[in-house]
Amino acid sequence: MTTFVDRVELHVAAGNGGHGCASVHREKFKPLGGPDGGNGGRGGDVILTVDQSVTTLLDYHHSPHRKATNGKPGEGGNRSGKDGQDLVLPVPDGTVVLDGAGNVLADLVGHGTSYVAAQGGRGGLGNAALASARRKAPGFALLGEPGDLQDIHLELKTVADVALVGYPSAGKSSLISVLSAAKPKIADYPFTTLVPNLGVVTAGSTVYTVADVPGLIPGASQGKGLGLEFLRHVERCSVLVHVLDTATLESERDPLSDLDVIEAELSEYGGLDRRPRIVVLNKIDVPDGKDLAEMVRPDLEARGYRVFEVSAVAHTGLKELSFALAELVAGARAARPKEEATRIVIRPKAVDDAGFTVTREEDVFRVRGEKPERWVRQTDFNNDEAVGYLADRLNRLGVEERLMKAGARHGDGVAIGPEDNAVVFDWEPSMSAGAEMLGRRGEDHRFEEPRPAAQRRRDREAERDDAQQEFDGFEPF
Repeated sequence: MTTFVDRVELHVAAGNGGHGCASVHREKFKPLGGPDGGNGGRGGDVILTVDQSVTTLLDYHHSPHRKATNGKPGEGGNRSGKDGQDLVLPVPDGTVVLDGAGNVLADLVGHGTSYVAAQGGRGGLGNAALASARRKAPGFALLGEPGDLQDIHLELKTVADVALVGYPSAGKSSLISVLSAAKPKIADYPFTTLVPNLGVVTAGSTVYTVADVPGLIPGASQGKGLGLEFLRHVERCSVLVHVLDTATLESERDPLSDLDVIEAELSEYGGLDRRPRIVVLNKIDVPDGKDLAEMVRPDLEARGYRVFEVSAVAHTGLKELSFALAELVAGARAARPKEEATRIVIRPKAVDDAGFTVTREEDVFRVRGEKPERWVRQTDFNNDEAVGYLADRLNRLGVEERLMKAGARHGDGVAIGPEDNAVVFDWEPSMSAGAEMLGRRGEDHRFEEPRPAAQRRRDREAERDDAQQEFDGFEPF
């Protein structure tokens, strides 16, 4: 059964925003107490967070669909709905987030680093929040926005200081098992290691991690064997260790040719040219292996490599190797820029998000923009008053004026939103919604406060007009 997964496809869905509430306050002897509908709650986000206790993406391999909770709708009495709970997904250190096209969205390195993979929808406003001096009794509320739906890929690049690379059965697993407390699978056949193994090594005051990368063969950088699946685990390592088999049973192989093949694959993969290298001639406990190691060592040193002759079985040369690796790791750490504590960076959008475009297509005029598309999503099209409110907002934004300049005429089709999810209607300049029977949109004449003084003044003026008419009609004797 699979216990290590380093690449998965994840389908995440943020929570939907709760709908606003359209309610009128009711109280004894006060039947029309004004609007008191509360706002809907915000939908929960889906957040990826680095957790040091997580080492594999196995959970997401078995359960690739994850969804945050929705926001609760608003209620009467000015009670706002509860926000949806964020869904926090723990991922291993070194996880890379990519979209469907392979573009990197986030590189999560360091405990606590997080990325919002899907943002929850905002809640709709209740009619209490929509009330104004001109719209005293809105009979509608705004709908909550749907949450984001994203299909993302997670790739794990192991975070280690040292990477052991080499041919299958070169002794990498045996070497990491004696350098550290790691217990990888060890056998006398190729491709025993199917997943990267990590071990912690202590050399003096330096503590570092070693990764045993599955065996590489010619063509690994093009996907042959297991190489392409695990070469990415080498990217984050500071030091590369070539583990060369000096006791191979294959007559066409030797340590120098193995080194050339692995170096060619690392160069083809790219990005690893400047990493310091160490060459380990393994299996010198075998008599022929010891002789071959002494034979090729001068050639390797002539190429500029530091060479160590070791035996994982006999525990020969391990102390010198571990301290040499500790020296290189310490130098690499000192050369790195100083790491700063993870900070939450807030990048607010521009305050003026009123920009929109109107383009003429074959059969419709398409309107695209953040505000008009959001307003459409928040509109209840079963409510005439809400549709009229949307028309007023679009008119104030300048959509009608822009449509006229684009050549739109009465009855032409207008689509607001993308092609796959747009609202299409026949355009009527300064359209009305029928709610004006009660007055202006969103107003109710029953809430108009009486003005006795004005009424008495109008009554006096009417009496004077009647008296004047009677006087004008009087005929003298």
